[in-house]
Formats: sequence, C-alpha cells, structure tokens
Amino acid sequence: MGGGAAPTKHTKTVVVLGAAYGGVRASQTLVAGVPKGWRVILIDRNSHANHVYVMPRYAVLPGHEYKAFIPYTNVFLVDPSTIPHIHIQAEVLSIRPNSITLSKSFPELGIPSETLAFDYAIYALGSHLPAPLNLWGSSPKISDTVSKPSDADAKVFNYHGNKSEAVAWLQKKQELVKKSPTILVVGGGALGIQFATDIKAVYPEKKVTLLHSRRRLLPRFDEDMHNEIFKSMESAEIEVILGERLDLSTIEGGNAKVNSLGQKVVRTVQGREIAADLLLLCTGQTPNTGLLHDMDPAIVNDDTKLAHVLRTLQVSVLRPSSSDEKVESTLEKLSLLDKEATEKVTASEITATTTTTTQEPQTTPYPNIFVIGDAADAFGAIPAGHTAAAQGQLAARNIIRLIKRREKESSKSEDTSPPAEEDEPLEQYTPGLPAIKVSLRRTRFLDKVRIPSRTYRRNEGRREGRSLSRFDVAIVRDQGREG
Repeated sequence: MGGGAAPTKHTKTVVVLGAAYGGVRASQTLVAGVPKGWRVILIDRNSHANHVYVMPRYAVLPGHEYKAFIPYTNVFLVDPSTIPHIHIQAEVLSIRPNSITLSKSFPELGIPSETLAFDYAIYALGSHLPAPLNLWGSSPKISDTVSKPSDADAKVFNYHGNKSEAVAWLQKKQELVKKSPTILVVGGGALGIQFATDIKAVYPEKKVTLLHSRRRLLPRFDEDMHNEIFKSMESAEIEVILGERLDLSTIEGGNAKVNSLGQKVVRTVQGREIAADLLLLCTGQTPNTGLLHDMDPAIVNDDTKLAHVLRTLQVSVLRPSSSDEKVESTLEKLSLLDKEATEKVTASEITATTTTTTQEPQTTPYPNIFVIGDAADAFGAIPAGHTAAAQGQLAARNIIRLIKRREKESSKSEDTSPPAEEDEPLEQYTPGLPAIKVSLRRTRFLDKVRIPSRTYRRNEGRREGRSLSRFDVAIVRDQGREG
C-alpha cells in the first residue's frame, strides 16, 4: 500500500492519469484554476485521443478510420509555451499513495526518472472495450474475448498506442467484416446495435444477426426506445434474437465447431445453434482498476471491478460487511435479477439498489486520489463520456479547493492579517440523468434523455455527405400521453 517516492513542499504536482473524455476535462479545469507554482501533468498511453463512439462505424466503413483519433494539440486550451503544465505519452505501470511509476522518463520535461511523485491525482483510466474494438488487447483478426491470436498476428500487431497503428488496426477489421457473408453480433447494448446496423447499411447483402441475453434492448431506458431500435432493425432485415445468452464454452480457446461451409457454429445456453462466418462479441466492458487493486485491494469491488469512491469522488475503501449485511445484499441482488428477467426493472430501481447496498464511509485513507469515469463506482452513474467529463470537472474543482486550503495553512504562521473566510466545502457528486445517442444505420440516430415524469426524444437526424441536420421532431411523452 505504501512505497514509492514522496512529495515535498516543492513538488506541487497534480497528475491526471488518462486523457479521454474525463481526464481531458479534468486537466483543463485544473490548468485554469490551480495557483501559480503548481504543475498539472496529463498522462496517456495513446498518441491521440480515441473517440470510441465512432469506432464501431469506422471498423466497418472504409476510408474514414483516421477520424477516430484526435490530436492532443492545445489540449489544455492554453498556449503550451506560456504554461508549466505538460502532456506526455507513457504507460502508467503502478500507483502508490503519493507516486506513480511510468514506462519511461522525460528528463527534458523535468521528469528525470520513471517514478513521479505527486500531491494529488485523478485516476481516469476508464475501461477496456470488448474485443471487436480493443486495440490494446487483441489482434484485429480476433473479435471475441476468448480466442487467441496466432503468433504471427500478435507479432504484427504489437500495439504501442500510435495513430498509424490504430488506423491500420481498424483497416484490418474492415477487411474482416467485408469478407464475411454472415455475421453474428453478440450484445444488445449501444456497441452491438451500432455494429449491427452499420454493417447492414454498408453491406445490405450480408446476413446479420444480433443476439442479446435480455428481452429488451438498452433496458436502462424505457420500452419505446427498445421498440424504435427493434423496428429499425426489422426494416433493415437484421435478425434479432432476444432472451438467449451465448454459451461461451462453445467458443473458448478459439475452438468453435465449424460446419461444412466453414462457418463457426455457436450455441446459446438455451440450446439454439447459430452459424456465422464472423462473431463480434460486444459484451463485457471491464474497468481498468488493476493498478488501484495492486495499491490496495480494499479499494476495488471484487464483483464489479469498480473503485469505491466517496461523494467527493475521492477514492475510498470498502469496509468488511457483516454476515447479515452480505445475506441482505445478496437477497436484494437476487430480487433485482428476478425483475430483470421479466423486464420490469427500471433505471431508478437499479440506481436505488446500487445506492442502498453500498457501504459509504465518510473518510478515506487516500484523500489526495480521485477516481472518475468508467473506473468509479459512482452511485449508479451510467458509464459515458459526458458522465466522465462532469465527474472530471467536479474532482478538479475539489482538488483546487484542497490546494487552496493547504496553501492557506502553510501561510498561517507568517500571516498577521485578520482571519480569512472559511474554506469552501468539497463538492458532492450526484449522477446526472441517463442520456444516450445511438446511431441506427448511417442515416438515422436515436437521441434520448430521461427526465422526471416525461421523456423527450429527438429522433431522425439525417446525414447527407458531411453535414448533419436534426429535424426538430421532438416527441414529448407526459405521463403516458404523446404530443
């Protein structure tokens, strides 16, 4: 739990680990607000920001893959030559309460060794995507999470996080999709829906099947969203199989049965066999919390792999539950699963259950470390870019307040002026309302936000060339009535 370098009174460093949606917003807020003499260091293993929401399309549609990777030029929204803050490309190998270990040093930037001490840290390393889009985790020829690449594939795609490698990875994925007459997409979340509809839009002659274990697509949103997506898939002639789960034992180790046509034959738990030339397993996004677990296993929930945080988004530890609490929590989870099986569970019930079964202490042994985005168990917040950005801003503002408190304390002995105003309390995080935008083929999208007692849905954005126009066809449902 301890170890590593310790900061001194001269360190005055805030590190932001991860430069995606949450990390970038956090670093921009810090740069705009930390006192003079402090340094913000933004660290990411990628050379460019990976815009993951467009990657399903660019893994299918040739000629656009370069658009998924955004340069970090002017990432702080300030001329870099005028500020002490820096952005570096490196892997974070470990984290300790007051230091991190990097894959390389940067002596030219004032980082002479791989060990970097910090005063405060924001952990924004997110989660890793399922195999069809996991650039760091697999060869582009592997589309499920259980198959293994050949030695030749692994050697060719020894990934380092550079844009040229990422573009080549997506191009290989495009080739794989193009040459497959039949495709099975497993998972009815946003990723699976976008993959299935984009494949069918680009290659209408292909047979595309979507398999989803639930009886409703995107169950955190209301049923009319499922109906809209299902209707769109039906019109595109995508076969949708709901309420059946893939039996992973039928593909483990890349040893799926192959029929006379050379197709993989997989089976659902219910016994249905499905043959396809290509399997895209779009399930199982996993939080990148291994470094936090290595620092202190009590931070990370063993079941969800999410890091426990306070409402201030400071990382904390889960206190051991008593036997009675464990039994009560298990019964609540089983009850929720029963509701999910009949598709009567609502997003509010999921959030309420998450909140009531979480043990939330009021203090933390690591008050200088904050966790945001997909890695955080943030009180039922949905994993999304806008969620991470909001959390990043709040965590950054809280760090700025802690820095001001610290500087105020250090100057007290020399200051003879009247007492200043009381310290601002740290902000408390409350999740925003669930919102999502899902593309349905290349010319349509579904955009929805849930608000109390009614749902606004903006539907039918149509894309012509590079321009996007959104029809102002907002369907407002107020207590069951549409108007």
